[in-house]
Amino acid sequence: MHDPGRNVARHLRAAATQTPDLTATLSPLSVSPTGRVIHQRCTFRQLDQESDAAARVFHAQGIAQGTRVLLAVRPGHDLIVGMFGLLKLGAIPVAIDPGMGFRSYLNCVRHARPTALVAVRTAHWLSLLPFAAFESLEHRITVGGRHWRQQLAQGTSAEPRPLATLSADDPAAILFTSGSTGAPKGVAYTHGMFDAQIELVRATYGIQPGEVDMPMLPVFALFNPALGMTTVTPLLDPTKPAAADPTPIVAALISECVTNSFGSPAIWARIADHCDERRLTLPHLRRVLIAGAPVPDGLLTQLQRIAPQAQIHTPYGATECLPVSTIEARELLTTQRDLARQGGGTCVGRAVAGVEIRIIRETEGALGSLAETTPCAPGEVGEIIATGPSVTRTYDGLPAATTLAKIPDGERVWHRMGDLGAIGADGLLRFFGRRAEKVKSAQGDLYTEALEPAFRAHPQVARCALIGLGEQAPLTPALVVEPKEGHFPTNAGERERFANALRAQAATHPQAAAIQHIFFQKKFPVDVRHNAKIHRLLLAKEWTARTRA
Repeated sequence: MHDPGRNVARHLRAAATQTPDLTATLSPLSVSPTGRVIHQRCTFRQLDQESDAAARVFHAQGIAQGTRVLLAVRPGHDLIVGMFGLLKLGAIPVAIDPGMGFRSYLNCVRHARPTALVAVRTAHWLSLLPFAAFESLEHRITVGGRHWRQQLAQGTSAEPRPLATLSADDPAAILFTSGSTGAPKGVAYTHGMFDAQIELVRATYGIQPGEVDMPMLPVFALFNPALGMTTVTPLLDPTKPAAADPTPIVAALISECVTNSFGSPAIWARIADHCDERRLTLPHLRRVLIAGAPVPDGLLTQLQRIAPQAQIHTPYGATECLPVSTIEARELLTTQRDLARQGGGTCVGRAVAGVEIRIIRETEGALGSLAETTPCAPGEVGEIIATGPSVTRTYDGLPAATTLAKIPDGERVWHRMGDLGAIGADGLLRFFGRRAEKVKSAQGDLYTEALEPAFRAHPQVARCALIGLGEQAPLTPALVVEPKEGHFPTNAGERERFANALRAQAATHPQAAAIQHIFFQKKFPVDVRHNAKIHRLLLAKEWTARTRA
C-alpha cells in the first residue's frame, strides 16, 4: 500500500475506506414551497473519487507538487473537492477572503505569487484583466458548471489515485488573515500543522465520525472530511454573513439534524432572533462554536434557550494559531459574567491540550528569544503569546512581519497574538482586547474588553466600542454605541437619556467615569470574515474628524 506520509488528504482517503457510504456533503439545490432546503448528497467514497478526478485534471493542466494555486471557488462541495484535489497533489492552495475588497484582494494575490488559478468562471475572466497581481499566473482552470462536471466524470476511476508523499514540514496552504487591524497577511501552513489542528479540534470538542456539521465560515468545512463529519453548506453569502437570511439556515439545521455548527456572533444573533420570534428550537444541535469577536452574554443566553441540548463554546484563536483556548457558556455565564462587567476582561477559558499560553509585558519591537520577554504576574494585563503544534511559524514572503510576530524558543515558536490578556490564579485566560486598540488616556491605559462589557449589558445595545479621540496620546476616551434595531435615538433629548441610562448601567465600574463622550452610530464598520470584529481604529478616526468639524 502506498504511504502518503503526513499528507493531510490521507484523512479523506481513510474516511472513504472506513465509511464509504456515509454522507460527506449536502449541497443546497433549491428551497421547496414549504421552506425545506433541497440538498444534493455526496458520500465519502464519491468525494474521494471526485477529488481524485480533480487532481488528475489539475495535474494534466500543469499543476504539480509545490505549485502555488489561487483557489477562488464557491463555498461548499466544489471548494472541498478543489482543496483536496490540490492537497492530494502536494500543491499549495492560496485562500483569500473575496469580501475584503478588490484592491486588498489584488494585494494579497501579488504577495502570494500563485502560478495557477482554480476558479469559478467569473474569477477566471477577472484574472485575464491587465492587473500586475495576475502576471504570475501560468495555468487557469475553471471549476463549476457542466464542463467541470464532465471533466470530473472523465477523470473518475475505481482505482484510488496515489497521494503525494509529504512530510509534516512540507507546505500545505497559504491562508490569509482577515486584516481587521492591519493589512491581511498570508499565513504559511504545513501538513503537520493541519494534522495538529484536526486532532486538537477532535479532542477538545469530542467530535465523533458521523456527526453533521453546518460551517458558517467556509474554511471550517475543510476540516470535516478529516473528522468524518457530514458538511451541510448553508445558504448564505460568505462575504456578508451578517446579512444572511436565517430562514433557510434554520430550516436546514432542523431538517438535516445538524449536530455541530461554527459561526460568528453576527450570524448566530440572526439565527437566535429568528428562532425566538417563531418559537423554534434546534433540538439536534450538540455543539455550537461561536467566535470571531467577543460574544454578548444575552446571545449566549438566547442560544442556551433555542439549542437546549447543545454545549455552547466560545473558542479563542487566530488564523496563525487555532485553537488556543475555549470555554463553555454555562461556566462563562455563571462564574465570569459579573467579573467581566466590573472590568475583569472577557474570559476565553483554558488552553486546549498541547497549547501553552503566557502573558508577557508589552514590547513594541521584535523579540529574539523567550529569554528577552518579561513574564507578567498572575492577574496582570499584558501581551498574550501561545505555542503548540498548530502554531504557524512564518508569514508568507513577509520576513519583517514574521520577526515581529514570532518568538523563537529552541524547537518551538511562540506566536504573539496581538492581543492583551491576563491569566488569574484560577488558570483562566481573560481577554482585554487588541493591543492596537488600547486607548492611552491621561488617566492611564484603557482596554476595550475591560470597559465595553459593562455598557454592552444594556438591553438596547447591539454593540459598543471604546475609542480614543485625537491623533496622539493622551487620547480622549469615548464610547460609540450601535443600538439595537428600533432603539436609535433621533434627537438630542433621546441621545442624552440613552447616554445617561448607559452611564447608570456601568455606574459601579471602576473606570466607567473615564468615558468623556458617548456617541451613537447606526452601523459599525466590521471585518469581512465574521462581520463581528469592530474596526475601532476607523471609528476613532471618523469621530475625531466629526468632533473637530
